[in-house]
Amino acid sequence: HRGNKMPKISSQKPPPFELYNGTPQHENFSRMIELFPHNTMTASPAPVEFDRGRELDLPVDYEFEGHRKSVENFINETDTSALLILQDGKVRFENYFLTGGQDVQWISWSMAKSFISALVGIAIEEGFINSVNDPISHYVHSLTGSAYDGVRIKEVLQMSSGARWSEDYSDPDADVHKLAAVMAGATTLESFVSSMQGETEPGTVCQYNSADTQALGLLLNYATGRSVTDYMKEKLVDPLGMEATGHWLLDGAGMELALGGLNLTARDFAKIGELYRNKGQWNGQQIVSKDWVNMSVKPSVDHLQAGRVIVGGHIFPFGYGYQWWVPEGDIGEFAAIGVYNQFIFVDPSRDAVIVKLSANRAYGTSPDEGINRERETVEFLRTLAKNLD
Repeated sequence: HRGNKMPKISSQKPPPFELYNGTPQHENFSRMIELFPHNTMTASPAPVEFDRGRELDLPVDYEFEGHRKSVENFINETDTSALLILQDGKVRFENYFLTGGQDVQWISWSMAKSFISALVGIAIEEGFINSVNDPISHYVHSLTGSAYDGVRIKEVLQMSSGARWSEDYSDPDADVHKLAAVMAGATTLESFVSSMQGETEPGTVCQYNSADTQALGLLLNYATGRSVTDYMKEKLVDPLGMEATGHWLLDGAGMELALGGLNLTARDFAKIGELYRNKGQWNGQQIVSKDWVNMSVKPSVDHLQAGRVIVGGHIFPFGYGYQWWVPEGDIGEFAAIGVYNQFIFVDPSRDAVIVKLSANRAYGTSPDEGINRERETVEFLRTLAKNLD
């Protein structure tokens, strides 16, 4: 444990910008480390650059809800900053827009959750965590008496902790907006998570809850005795050959915003997609166990299936695994997804990994699909993957 002293936190001040209000955000998402405190992960000492494959032309259109729609318009309308398409580990298409670029660290938002899941799997393999069936409060004592007291790590991984939470970005009173006060220094992420109360029986309802991932970040911190930054640097950044410096945003006490504060380049985001496409193996080395990958990208029980998952009080059309989304279908697709249309989309049937980094300015101004465009993004990415054929 990190000690019993109360952490020093900065005096409260407003965040440097507001989300979910319809304003363009691409100028902010490309420079988050100028706006928030952060930790740095230096590039791998053995960087891996993806080989170039045969150059791919994008299709002209894609189909969504019975209509043919323009690929170019969708890229523009969702404020896309990066589009990277890999097939069998080779770059087939790469382009950058707005403030994006090959060397630009872009904010992950909730794509970070999938990286946290990988680190939990590694920590179990290394013996820092005994089992996903252990109560998370066994490792993080500050969660005793909270919604997470006695809740199994597995249920937290599956967004089924039972904690009361609303992730409705269009509702200014939703729990997710309270995180702005945390990042402004009013309290700490650990205190925030430790104050949460239960609502449903753990392991019965999949209600998307960013605080669950923050609890997993605390788990890594206490179980390994290391910061998330330090552990990820050793276990993912270095072995995956990440080419550029990466960053984690921090609260006022120096805790990583595990739920969404990772900043990487598009190519380095793609590397976790490649790792999971290859069942946890990278250049002949098993980085994450094959069993962990398989469990992570499959909804294993009924309440995790597509059409059962709740986001912000609404049914979401994808299933859920261990901090990975699973689109409906039978070809094994899975994705890391963040707000504003950040995607690491994996189609193993076509050996495809696609990264789309975006700043969809309309995102969160309504809970409607027509505004947030997540189902549409999946159909767009599916069309790009099929185009590889």
